[in-house]
Amino acid sequence: MAIIAAVDKSERAANVLHEANALAKAFDDVIHVVHVLTRSEFVNLEKTNVDDTGIALSMDEVREVAAEIADEVATSVLDSSYEAVGLMGDPAVRVVEYASEQEARYLVVAGRKRSPAGKAVFGSVAQSILLNADCPVVTTIQ
Repeated sequence: MAIIAAVDKSERAANVLHEANALAKAFDDVIHVVHVLTRSEFVNLEKTNVDDTGIALSMDEVREVAAEIADEVATSVLDSSYEAVGLMGDPAVRVVEYASEQEARYLVVAGRKRSPAGKAVFGSVAQSILLNADCPVVTTIQ
C-alpha cells in the first residue's frame, strides 16, 4: 500500500512529509509525494502549453513539471525513498482520485491555522479531501 503525501511549495509541506515518513516506516509502505499543478500555477511558472518549437505540450509533459515540484519539495525533507507524482487539475479532486487509484493506506495533507486563538480551520482543499477521501486522512497544522 502507499502513503500519499499531498504537498505544495509552502512551508507546511515539511510537516506533511515528516508525518508521511513516520507512517510509511510504521507500516513499511512506500511514500507517494503528490503535487497537483493547477492551470494558473502552470502559467505562473512562466510555462505555456507549447514548447520552443511551437508544438503543444502533452499532458505527460505537464505532469512531469508537477512531479519535478514534488521531487524538489521532498528532496529537502525526506531521507528515505519515495515516488514523486505530478498531476494536473483541481488539487482536491485529483488527490482524492489518486489516493483511491493507489488504494492508499493514508493520505496526509496540511491544514491551516488561521485564528489568533489557534483554532484549526482547514482550507478548502484540505476540507474537500477530508470529506471525500475513501481512506483515512491525516492532517498536519503548522
